[in-house]
Amino acid sequence: MRSAKKTYEIDMLHGAILPKLLRFAVPLTLSTMLQLLFNAADVVVVGRWAGDNSLAAVGSNTSLIALLTNMFLGLSIGANILAARYFGAHEDEELSKTVHTSILLSLYSGVFLTVVGILGARTILIWMQCPANVLDLATLYLRIYFAGMTATMLYNFGAALLRASGDTQRPLYYLFASGVVNVILNLVFVIYFHMDVAGVALATVISQCISAALVVRCLVKETGPLRLDFRQLKIYPIKLKQIMQVGIPAGIQGMLFSLANVTVQSSVNSFGEVIMAGSSAAISIEQFIYSNINAFYQANVAFTSQNYGAGDYRRIKKIAMISVVTGVVTTELLSVLAVYFGPQLLGIYSPSAEVVAAGMVRLRWIALFYGLDAIMDVIVGSLRGVGYNILPMLVTLMGACASRLIWLSTVFRLPAYHRIEMVYIVYPLSWVLTATTHLICYFFVSRKVDRELRAHEAELAARMEESPEEADS
Repeated sequence: MRSAKKTYEIDMLHGAILPKLLRFAVPLTLSTMLQLLFNAADVVVVGRWAGDNSLAAVGSNTSLIALLTNMFLGLSIGANILAARYFGAHEDEELSKTVHTSILLSLYSGVFLTVVGILGARTILIWMQCPANVLDLATLYLRIYFAGMTATMLYNFGAALLRASGDTQRPLYYLFASGVVNVILNLVFVIYFHMDVAGVALATVISQCISAALVVRCLVKETGPLRLDFRQLKIYPIKLKQIMQVGIPAGIQGMLFSLANVTVQSSVNSFGEVIMAGSSAAISIEQFIYSNINAFYQANVAFTSQNYGAGDYRRIKKIAMISVVTGVVTTELLSVLAVYFGPQLLGIYSPSAEVVAAGMVRLRWIALFYGLDAIMDVIVGSLRGVGYNILPMLVTLMGACASRLIWLSTVFRLPAYHRIEMVYIVYPLSWVLTATTHLICYFFVSRKVDRELRAHEAELAARMEESPEEADS
């Protein structure tokens, strides 16, 4: 039996949408920002106390880490959507099977990523045209980082399951605790022990282990269908298939997106260490902006999935509109602030005036347009929440990935356009194309949902005419 709703859970099926959406999204934004502080602390510490080469080594790994992990983080999205549907439909036994399948899947995913990351780090960095004077440091950082990937996967899957019930508060507390440890260890390992990039990577791994342990402890102590019992850990084939049906398209989309970003990073790398360092610092700032987009995407997915499970199609349309509008407004506010305070923020990462100037070029060309990215990403939550998983993947493949690769292999190659600004402009251009296509797709999906709603209402009306008692049941 499901226990009474807990204070940290959110009733997504009834009442005003906006306050509950914000209650879900704000802690999630803060959680993601704290998670980003792991890497940001790495970048700040090495930039201040280890030099620009170390800063470039850490920052240049961002897109590569995303490429290698996004497939499995996509599976965590599949676990979240499936769990939210069962939660909304009150199918507790199926929800419990989803929990145990997801946790075991996270362990397998983490071990696999550790092996791939450690063995393939240097080769992949060479493919990315990582400069020779940065290569050894970047390889060392990447190998240590991936040694802790099992903990990273465990945390992300566990937090995804908690979000299915609307609980975004406790993951925030866990990340805060591990984030404090990460910052302290960064300073100790780099300043006191002079461990350079190895120190910041080790600090990140330790902090990830702490956050994973806290999430697992939380699930073990749950009293409802989200409770984790190690004796019941097993892969339920049907649940694995359902998770993969949602998660693999989401993961492929994330990988393709990251692959395009890796290609962009390779183009950035060709301009030398100063541009690399400035871009790395700017990317770190941009990720804080994107955390807001991701929060409203996750909120949209969870709210839509629960209401889809409950059969409330009319509420789903309101959720989509509120999620997109709120996501765009808050994202643009953060973007403007990031550019306005850009010199001061970039100065935290590096004291070099050249690095700060290089970072400002990226912020002006990319950060101000993140509202377009918000439209692109948040509306995908509506599509995935009602079962459309392949469509967003295909749109992203063509709109975001293919367009960037085509631009970099054609226009950027022309001598008149071979400058760093022409690398950065590919982001807003691809966002416009992809966001427009996603909105068109949602328009047609929404019409289909309307038809399903009318058919469902007609069926209920017919049942009431035949037997009011049966309809009430």
